[in-house]
Amino acid sequence: MDMKRNEVDRSKLSPGMKQYMEIKDEHPDELLFYRLGDFYELFFEDGILCSRELELTLTGKNAGLEERVPMCGVPFHSVKPYIEKLVSKGYKVAICEQLEDPKDAKGMVKRGVVQVVSKGTVVDYEMLNEYDNNYIASILKINGTYTITYSDISTGSLYILDVYDDKNKLIDTILNLNLKEIVLYDNEEFELIDLLRNTYGIDINICGNYLEDKYEYLYKDIKEMRYILGIKHLLYYLVVKELKELDHLEKVTIVNPLEYLEMDVHTVRNLELFETLRLKERTYSLIWLLDKTKTAMGSRMLKNWLANPLKDKDKITNRYDMIGKLREEFILKDELLNDLDQVYDLERLCGKTVCGNLNARDVLQIKRSLKVLPSILEKIKTLGFKYQFSDEHELYNLLEESIYEDPPIGLKEGYLIKDGYNKELDELKAIRSGGKDFIASLEEQERERTGIKTLKVGYTKVFGYYIEISKGQVKDVKDEYGYERRQTLTNCERFISPLLKEKEALILNAEEKIIELEYNLFMSIKEKIKKEIFTLKAIANDIAEIDAICSLATVADLYNLVRPEITDERIVDIEEGRHPVVERVSKNEYVANDCKMDKHTNTLLITGPNMSGKSTFMRQLAIIIIMAQMGSYVPAKKAILPIFDKIFTRIGASDDLVSGESTFMVEMMEARNAIANATSDSLILFDELGRGTATYDGMSLAQSILEYVNNDIGCKTLFSTHYHELTALEELKGIKNVHVEAYLKDGNVTFLHKVSPGAVDKSYGIHVAKLAGMPPKVLERAEEVLNYYESQDEKAPKRNSEQVSFDFDEPKQNNKVMDKLSEIDPLKVTPMDAINLLYELKELSKK
Repeated sequence: MDMKRNEVDRSKLSPGMKQYMEIKDEHPDELLFYRLGDFYELFFEDGILCSRELELTLTGKNAGLEERVPMCGVPFHSVKPYIEKLVSKGYKVAICEQLEDPKDAKGMVKRGVVQVVSKGTVVDYEMLNEYDNNYIASILKINGTYTITYSDISTGSLYILDVYDDKNKLIDTILNLNLKEIVLYDNEEFELIDLLRNTYGIDINICGNYLEDKYEYLYKDIKEMRYILGIKHLLYYLVVKELKELDHLEKVTIVNPLEYLEMDVHTVRNLELFETLRLKERTYSLIWLLDKTKTAMGSRMLKNWLANPLKDKDKITNRYDMIGKLREEFILKDELLNDLDQVYDLERLCGKTVCGNLNARDVLQIKRSLKVLPSILEKIKTLGFKYQFSDEHELYNLLEESIYEDPPIGLKEGYLIKDGYNKELDELKAIRSGGKDFIASLEEQERERTGIKTLKVGYTKVFGYYIEISKGQVKDVKDEYGYERRQTLTNCERFISPLLKEKEALILNAEEKIIELEYNLFMSIKEKIKKEIFTLKAIANDIAEIDAICSLATVADLYNLVRPEITDERIVDIEEGRHPVVERVSKNEYVANDCKMDKHTNTLLITGPNMSGKSTFMRQLAIIIIMAQMGSYVPAKKAILPIFDKIFTRIGASDDLVSGESTFMVEMMEARNAIANATSDSLILFDELGRGTATYDGMSLAQSILEYVNNDIGCKTLFSTHYHELTALEELKGIKNVHVEAYLKDGNVTFLHKVSPGAVDKSYGIHVAKLAGMPPKVLERAEEVLNYYESQDEKAPKRNSEQVSFDFDEPKQNNKVMDKLSEIDPLKVTPMDAINLLYELKELSKK
């Protein structure tokens, strides 16, 4: 059963299989779902692969060859989960449909691929993650600049972003945008392709063409040639390769990264904004905590706000004002939330209307969403918010009058259109129901006429209507009844009569006409929705913003958040700041901490044992800043903050995918990235920098980096360290020591998680090991070794460091040994002179 397509003698194939081969030739890279009646069938390699991936039975099909062709199939009405599974695994699926009704076909039924589905071009909202956009991007490198043109075709959004020739920045951007599929012009950048495809699991396509003379409205106002090329490149792939209709695409938005707080991919991961570090799950991430939205659109909008915090003070304070208003008008807010709860994913429903298989259930979702618009508008007006959109009452009335309340999924099964919407349809329905009533009464009439009590009138798709009489009473059938025998079963006989056939023709004809007419009426309703697409999308965007703001107001109430004050001075003044997720999840009472940095303080140098909460303290400052700049209230008693331009973090063991690099190398690369790109308005978090190498190496690097960041960049920095020697740097202008408190009693350590001024005066390494359950023998030996080192170190009678320290100061007075050594030229010394010199030096050293 491992027959390959290219090994087959095509001259022997049946006409149906020849047609399959011709269509498959045009789609060699896709899995071809080939429609045959009620099934999609896959042949040859496609069939073998799908039987494995979808756990289906592999069978064979006679196709004119001596051997059966490998095949597997899926029912067309339940195909969606199969396609979803294949696409999520990175396969592309080409869907080949029957393009004419088999009844009308002369010879072979016409077939053709109607669409190609891939990871980045799914439009069916049931197959997509409602919390996230599904982006496909074209990346072109023109004159040293990467131009990224990206779109979510399920919503119709289109963006362009430039990354100047920097591979690391490009990869950061791709990962932060969470691109699902990328289209490149050629495969020259094979290292990049390999990294994206194999390390990050992103679908990569090569496509060296541009689409001309279509969708020109998308770029007619753009002057930049590279942007026009980016759009045309992406469009070629979507329109020509994937057969998409894109009439819902909005004009392109050119993204200016300078308008937003910049965070690289490490920062987004380290702060667990969208997923946790350990399990890569949304639960217990920051977005999980903040997302109390009622609509899928609002959820995506909120994620977008968190990914792109603002730098514009007016825009930020506008969001604060709206949250404040909603908190005051809490009854109105609750009513607004009830309205929002009835809005479906309008944005993706618009996408499905244009380039998906819109069905009557989707149209009902649009209708139910429109129904609450007047109520939402009224509440927004009362709140004094700026949003204004039409209530779309005409479209709502059309859908209310036309679409049946409980329609089937398919469009060719009838029961789509309500009574009273179309006169011709109502007449056909009357004929059908009249016929069905007649059939029901016919049974009664025939029983009386013949006296046969077991007589029944039934219907099957194959035979149509029939009269059924049990075996025991068949003998009572007389010629004058006009019955004609049709079928003999084990316990009965089936007959037809001329009257029955006449009515059957009427009913079945009406049934066919109804299905066809309903389908056509539905298609004309779909066209009317299409005309309103851009209006509906604008409404969807406004509702998403309202929903996101309501979510932030709800979270502010739930978790006791306060409105931050944005200042133009370079000060950070947080009273009783908290890490919102840790506070929610931790079993113990959360210890809030102040974080105060006046305009003269650049750096907080944090000392304290591991497990004491240094990392949480650092993360919570970054999270408070990000929340403040996304326009949210923050977890603190009071917060005065400046606007930051970038955040860099080097926290915890990085799971960086720079393959084969040592932890220390990754640490240094991330530190270099921060140092190279930070400005005086940035925030840097360095957690225990330099611990990946030898003690003195690490300590000297940590000190020089700390001095450089403090003196040369002058940005706000939190620097935690276990090199106690660094606390002496407080003498430098701008550095302040703080420490995390711990309490030691009877050899047991308790972490107070409280950050206080000054440096720590103790090392708790052995006590932490005790807490971790280290065997007593190990702990006792550690104490012995520690006591030995402490007794050796006369300069440090107090135990004040986690590291063994040596004094490298230069000797203060003139050193005669050194002077003598500097006079010697080894190349001119005879062996005898060398012995004499050595003796002389030995004597000098005694003095």
